[in-house]
Amino acid sequence: MLDISQAAGTMQSLIEGGTPALDAVRKLWAEAEDGQHADKTIRNAVTLLAPIPKPLKNVFCVGRNYAEHIAEGDRAQNQKVGATEHPVFFTKPPTSVVPPDGDVLIFPDVSTSIDYEVELAVVIGKAGRNIAKADAMDHVFGYTILNDVTARDVQRRHGGQYFKGKGLDGSCPIGPAIVTADEISDPQALSIGLKVNGDQRQDGNTKDMIFDIPTLIASLSEGLTLEPGDLIATGTPSGVGYAMDPPQFLKDGDTVVCEIEGIGTLSNTVRSV
Repeated sequence: MLDISQAAGTMQSLIEGGTPALDAVRKLWAEAEDGQHADKTIRNAVTLLAPIPKPLKNVFCVGRNYAEHIAEGDRAQNQKVGATEHPVFFTKPPTSVVPPDGDVLIFPDVSTSIDYEVELAVVIGKAGRNIAKADAMDHVFGYTILNDVTARDVQRRHGGQYFKGKGLDGSCPIGPAIVTADEISDPQALSIGLKVNGDQRQDGNTKDMIFDIPTLIASLSEGLTLEPGDLIATGTPSGVGYAMDPPQFLKDGDTVVCEIEGIGTLSNTVRSV
């Protein structure tokens, strides 16, 4: 049995500890529900951090993974790219991560076209390279919610490549928690949506992914080692702001709420700096 006191109290350490660490936490939880550990002080009011506040790597992301989102983007940009043969990958730096109830930052001198994208994020639990699709789900620790906030004008200004426009500080809210894989019976059948100031903007289902989670893990891990704590955002459904007529971008004071079935809600406020 793992001595949980050695785990340094971080989610990263828990993930790296694997099944023994998770079993130790479950044991402590069961004991607490049974009335044990009553001498331990638990604060009623806590401030949540992002589940992994400082990822050891950039957050892996997937673009163009829902057909209706691809279609709305093609209409908005008067183009016809369509679906790609292989997944489109990009990353967001650790400095972009924002906790639940934290601020999504707007830099008016940098961008006037800040957009939102609710996404199911996969948390890797077991390291692997060249992972077969049949084995991919064995490498999943759990799931969380991620908002892939994007500066559309910056993205286009830099040749359409994703990193700069999606890598600004405060552009990657994550939370409210990681739900372990055993708690989600089918990650490809979850309702997923987003509201801005109470207005429903995105309303989809993870079953509509073009490339499912095993495919994404297998493809990303080709010649590239995935490690415990790595995050993979799996794409967004239709309803993004830049594709509306007229476009509706985020502004100072807006409240953005992401929700995924079985995981919960991730709420953030937009703040101009």
